Amino acid sequence: MSQAVAPFPVVDHQRVVFPDGLALDCGAVVRPLVVAYRTYGTLNADRSNAVLVCHALTGDQYVAETHPVTGRPGWWESVVGPGRPIDTDRFFVVCANVLGGCMGSTGPREEMTDAEGRGLGRPWGTDFPLVTIRDMVRAQKRLVDHLGIARLLCVVGGSMGGMQVLEWAAEYPDAVFAAAPIATAAHHSAQNIAFHEVGRAAIHADPDWAGGRYWETGRVPAQGLSVARMVAHITYLSEQALTRKFGRRLRGASALTFLEDVFEVESYLRHQGSTFVRRFDANSYLTITRAMDYFDLAAEHGGELANAFRGTRTRFFVASFSSDWLFPTSESRALVRALNAAAANVSFVEITSDKGHDAFLLDEPDFHRALGGFLRGAAERVGV
Repeated sequence: MSQAVAPFPVVDHQRVVFPDGLALDCGAVVRPLVVAYRTYGTLNADRSNAVLVCHALTGDQYVAETHPVTGRPGWWESVVGPGRPIDTDRFFVVCANVLGGCMGSTGPREEMTDAEGRGLGRPWGTDFPLVTIRDMVRAQKRLVDHLGIARLLCVVGGSMGGMQVLEWAAEYPDAVFAAAPIATAAHHSAQNIAFHEVGRAAIHADPDWAGGRYWETGRVPAQGLSVARMVAHITYLSEQALTRKFGRRLRGASALTFLEDVFEVESYLRHQGSTFVRRFDANSYLTITRAMDYFDLAAEHGGELANAFRGTRTRFFVASFSSDWLFPTSESRALVRALNAAAANVSFVEITSDKGHDAFLLDEPDFHRALGGFLRGAAERVGV
């Protein structure tokens, strides 16, 4: 991975620009605010069938269509589409690239601006201010308001997307009829923060890091970003999934050797790393992982998670997966207990799966039926 990596292709993302910008939790203001997004399906006459999908750390707005950079299918095409659990024949689906992302929304890759919103002719890079999950949600709220949607039928997301769902329900309860936080938690654990720090340290140690100003050299910290992706990807899988897919199988090696990619699992992880650096920005990775680490919904509400939801009329569907050790079922149960303490309307399901955290992205019929049933029930309640 020492060779130069080709720069991102220029993509004309669908975007909306808010000239007045956005005030962030850290005290900074980004001006203008740009939100890149995609929509699927048709908004009905009374604008009551909108479903907001919130993406995870390395996702983006291309949830149910061919990705313009990789050429691969959308990251949740098994869930979003005609006849799918989030049925685009019935619902109007919106997905926005998060604030701090690298697929068109305001973030480290975009042109830095001054206090008046004037471009400075260089990317933000490491000068991009710290953002929080709540900042991301506030940016999405601007988009939803721009689309003329007063109340979302449902907000849905897994992992970091689930954190956004919880923030939506806490920050804008009257704008969210139903919420589906999946494979997530109300705060990031010390272990998860530790894994993120290993990835950030790998990026900082890359010889092409250049203090975060790597665009000046025409290179990217590919080695470090690749290692960060490899470490993270391990946390997305379970031991059972890795054993089933790879076991201890070798790639043709017949003797002890120090050559790389001897085991099939090594080759798989290196492939994950090498493809990732061609679609994701290192400074965005640093920005977004920090936002996840800072997230603590209870701390935002006096130290008690139930306070975030007291008096809410939002209906909740909480789902976890039995082999997910990144966001284990215990975290979902803690969330459900807090929702019960707040007298919220909540249903919970733990899906038996050996696929680990990534199960929410994969073919899991029981999960798909549960989510689809929840959405249909919510739609019937509002007459959609």
